[in-house]
Order: sequence, then C-alpha cells, then structure tokens
Amino acid sequence: MSENHLRLGVNIDHVATVRNARGGAYPDPLRAAKLAEEAGADGITAHLREDRRHISDADIDGLMEVLSVPLNFEMAATEEMQKIALRHKPHAVCIVPEKREERTTEGGLEVAREENKLAHFIAPLRDVGCRVSIFIAADQRQIEAAHRIGAEVIELHTGAYCDAHAEGRMGDATQELESLRQMSAFARSLGLEVHAGHGLTYDTVKPVAAFPEVKELNIGHFLIGESIFLGLTPAIQEMRRLMDEART
Repeated sequence: MSENHLRLGVNIDHVATVRNARGGAYPDPLRAAKLAEEAGADGITAHLREDRRHISDADIDGLMEVLSVPLNFEMAATEEMQKIALRHKPHAVCIVPEKREERTTEGGLEVAREENKLAHFIAPLRDVGCRVSIFIAADQRQIEAAHRIGAEVIELHTGAYCDAHAEGRMGDATQELESLRQMSAFARSLGLEVHAGHGLTYDTVKPVAAFPEVKELNIGHFLIGESIFLGLTPAIQEMRRLMDEART
C-alpha cells in the first residue's frame, strides 16, 4: 500500500440505530462491517456510547471476533469504557466527548482543560498496545494538549465545515476548511498522525482528502444513509473513488 494511500474507516453505528428501532437482530452491524471490509474499507469504527443507543457490548464482542481489518473503538473517557477497551485491546481507541442529551457528537474533546486527567486515562490503553486517538476541533491549543498527554493520533472534527457547506454558507465553509488545513499541518509537525471525520459526504470529502497530512477519514452516517438508495457496497466504493481522486 502506497505512502499516499488515504485510509477509509467506515462507522457502522447507524446500522445498529436502525436495528434498535425495532428491538430485534436485523439489520446486523457485523454483517455491515464485513460488507464494508469487502468494499474497500481499511478499518471499522464503532462508538459504544454510555447509554448504548446504537452499538451494544455484544456488537463490540462480535466485531473483535470477525474483523480482518482494524477496529477503531470510539468511547468516552469513563472508567467503564476504559475497562471494556482494556479487555478487548482493539487496534485503536478514539476518545470522544459525550453528552447524554446530544443526538450526535457535537464537537471536539476539551483536552487542554482536562489534560492531567486524560493523560492518566490513556496511559493504560497505550500500555496494552492500543493506538490512542483524540477527537478534537481544529484548534492549536487542543492539538498541543493532545500531544503533551501522549496521544499518537488526533482526529479533527470536520462537522463545522460540513454544516456550513450544507447550509450554503460558503464563506464560512472556506474558513473552516482553511483551519482544518492549517491544523493538519501543525499537528503533523508535532509528530502526530492526523485523521479527520464527522459529517463528510460526497460533496465535502475531496477538499479534506486532499490534505497530504491526513492519513485516515472516518465516515459513517452519510454512508449508511446513502446505502438505502445505492446499497452499502456501491456507497462505500464511490466514497473510496472520490478519496483516491482527491489524493492523485
């Protein structure tokens, strides 16, 4: 795989959302994960929320058993989630902010304010071999803090850029994209690996995918939604095509 290859992590949370709407076993997130893997996903992302609104503990157990590609385990910085991660030892752990009342993750983690706590929280995860990623806004202060606490990876929150684009606020979208570009370069200068995600679509992915410092994009809600119309495999393949096109 070339150094220029941009990895795609497919988030399967919202397959579980549909399943849970009826309380049954269908559609199965594990089946979606295997289809995503076959369609060209380089990894699978799953967020085990404290309220278990979509992904369940059993889903994480199953993913660890069936996946051939790495699992990126998204979680809040709680003792319960740390114990689950330490038991499974997934390839990657992404620490995200979490509020019970939010529909989805609304922004990046406040690392600078919780620096000491987060440094102690991620140390055991690193000790068992997990790559620790911190989900943060494109903000220099937060990136510096993530570097200081020993994170190996940051994932930049692309939601503000995507929201501005969707709402037709193109000046704001351009400004947000420039912040992402500058902070991708800054994070890489510190030796951090740079990922990005949240809200990315076919219309917004290429400018972010073109940043040479970004090594991975994590995309979920849009792909699961688009799969209703196209099917999961074609939806992922089209995203993969656009990412590769942006990179070349």
